[in-house]
Amino acid sequence: MKYIVTLITTLCLGLTMSFAGEPATGSALPDLKGLLPSAALPKTAGKVVLVDFWASWCAPCKASFSTMSRLHDTYAKKGLVIIGIGVDEEAEKYQAFAAKNPVGFTLVHDTQQKAAAFFNPPTMPTSYLVGRDGKIRHIHKGFKGAKTEAEYVKEIEELLAQ
Repeated sequence: MKYIVTLITTLCLGLTMSFAGEPATGSALPDLKGLLPSAALPKTAGKVVLVDFWASWCAPCKASFSTMSRLHDTYAKKGLVIIGIGVDEEAEKYQAFAAKNPVGFTLVHDTQQKAAAFFNPPTMPTSYLVGRDGKIRHIHKGFKGAKTEAEYVKEIEELLAQ
């Protein structure tokens, strides 16, 4: 099981991260500084975090955005943070997708695909659901509509109750 202190702040700010209980310094992580100013990053410590890798060309990714928005609207005040990481190489495609699909959760553009290289999502979209303790609890490969949404709801509610 992979251990993660705070998934996105680790990536974006180069904080500490550990796998299998072993600490690793920020220098071992991809340098994503500059993706977002630190003040714009959501606070993730002690929260349940859903990190979703997506791309503008991915039809299931497009379909998943309405689910992510519903999850955000329902659970953000209870302690859920959702961060969508777009992996489009071209900024225009990322920006056009984000403009057509406005959401209340944080979007990050992984222009050099450093986060994607680090986590190596097996397909688009891939989501990592992290518990309040910083451990990755669930990985969702792909998006299968209502079935995936029901899985998210069950898992998020269980993690928020812990």
